[in-house]
Amino acid sequence: MDVLDLSRWQFGITTVYHFLFVPLTIGLSVLVAGFQTAWHRTGDAAYLRMTKFWGRLFLINFAMGVVTGIVQEFQFGMNWSAYSRFVGDVFGAPLAMEGLMAFFLESTFLGLWIFGWDKLPKRVHLATIWLAAIGTNISAYFILAANSWMQHPVGYRLNPATGRAELTDIWAVLTNVTTLATFPHVIFGAFVTAGAFVIGVSAWQLARRREVDLFRASARAALVVTLAASAGVMLSGHWQAQIMTRQQPMKMAAAEALWEDEASAGFSIFAVGDVENGRNHINVQIPYGLSLLSTNTLDGRVEGINDIQARYEKTYGPGDYRPVVGLAYWSFRLMIGFGALAGLLALAGLWFTRRRRLPGTPWFYRIGVLGIGLPFLANTLGWIFTEMGRQPWTVFGVMRTAAAVSPGSDVGEVATTLIGFTLVYAVLAVIEVRLLLKFIRKGPEPEDAVHRDEPALPALSY
Repeated sequence: MDVLDLSRWQFGITTVYHFLFVPLTIGLSVLVAGFQTAWHRTGDAAYLRMTKFWGRLFLINFAMGVVTGIVQEFQFGMNWSAYSRFVGDVFGAPLAMEGLMAFFLESTFLGLWIFGWDKLPKRVHLATIWLAAIGTNISAYFILAANSWMQHPVGYRLNPATGRAELTDIWAVLTNVTTLATFPHVIFGAFVTAGAFVIGVSAWQLARRREVDLFRASARAALVVTLAASAGVMLSGHWQAQIMTRQQPMKMAAAEALWEDEASAGFSIFAVGDVENGRNHINVQIPYGLSLLSTNTLDGRVEGINDIQARYEKTYGPGDYRPVVGLAYWSFRLMIGFGALAGLLALAGLWFTRRRRLPGTPWFYRIGVLGIGLPFLANTLGWIFTEMGRQPWTVFGVMRTAAAVSPGSDVGEVATTLIGFTLVYAVLAVIEVRLLLKFIRKGPEPEDAVHRDEPALPALSY
């Protein structure tokens, strides 16, 4: 491997690892805030115990996400300095806004929430977790705005004297139509992730008949959230696919292994392709499915890989503008499949827990625990498809990935840091899982340990 390949592997590993924590943090922040709101409105101590139990797991995940996110940002200067120099004026703006505004908001109020129990008035303390949750979602928006600019660059100009992209319209960057489509898709995916996590942990506890009333209530709330969010993922994904078809037709064509322009195109279920000759040997399809997904019409015309390749060669010059078709094709399908299974699990769970029942068969509890992994797989495959499907571009139509790598790096340096980061992340993964399992096994605090009617104390004591 050369420096480019190793740098791509390193960024891919750290990005995928970091994004394991992000959606769970986003979704759990709102669920915990919802549980605390229920306690505030009803005074039921069960909701307080739920808040503290799920809040502890949320904080463990949040801390790990912060650590891995900081490391990820260093790579822009380490492995991708040419990219940083070229787009720093544009790309840095939403990231700076995320750090100075959104992350400051979530970290500050999360700190107040952690240390404000029995010190802040109940309403003020409730407001802190909601503000932290809002900050978490705003943080996601700014980061997605930066990434969306790489998918569909707007609000900039190229300075011929410096050879750099310069920001001309921050509002255009923040209201990029790609961002507006991507944000709800990611947020709904985060709620599916958090919901599946709560369902799985609750199923593990219910299978052992521990705190049945509490975990049944947790599971029911998470089942509703997961099912509703799954519908949101489907609708927002449909919108996103239409935008992708217009902005990055090669990505959509690769996702469907569609080689030639086609009207009334079918959605491929299973294909065996010949990439070298640009055709499929086997292709099982749902008639009209791709045209409906891409254009909202049954007879819509969708561009194929071969035709787009010829057009791009005329526009951008000689080169291979195809992503890894097999990877794009299967990551797209598996993303949809795992996401759909999470929604079906939620639907089945609502049926089995109706009228205050508990599932009578142990297999459902096992599936509930295994279902924790479904949205994580869907999220990971979705980001792999999004980023790999854009290749060979780092900034679509503007900068190729080969031109973005740091010119001063050598194979030994990048290989050493790649191995080092991967090993560190493996250790962090073990720590994360062990901490989560420890507190899951411990369960909620006893009622007499959390239900107190003590007067509010000053936040600082001397």
